[in-house]
Amino acid sequence: MTSPTTTGTDLVHGQEIYLACPRITRTALALYAGASGDHNPVHIDTDACRAVGIDDVFAHGMLSMAYLSRLLTDHWAQEQIVSFEVRFSAITPVNSAPTCTGTVTRADDSVAHLDLTVALPDGTVTLRGAAVVRLG
Repeated sequence: MTSPTTTGTDLVHGQEIYLACPRITRTALALYAGASGDHNPVHIDTDACRAVGIDDVFAHGMLSMAYLSRLLTDHWAQEQIVSFEVRFSAITPVNSAPTCTGTVTRADDSVAHLDLTVALPDGTVTLRGAAVVRLG
């Protein structure tokens, strides 16, 4: 298995990379809860959601962050990721299919800076972030 790599000559300002996430199912939420240890009822229990005025379960924020991480590691080896930060801005409803986007804001021969987003099909941005990756 080879590591993904990207060089400075591959990137230009404004270039975008994408990852289409799978539909967020109830099964995916239950499996993620088990794997992460995050068993917060708002992610897996409809009755608990309704008890606090929420219509239905929604995805763990860290699940969306994991998909954003995958966007990066699909293009760069893990050791090339210098920094990665996110801010959660909206929930990801069950049965949605988010898209992750990375937009190059600056690139040279040694590093690239990217703005990152996770968005729902209706355009709602659920995560915003940034990353710096070493190139070459």
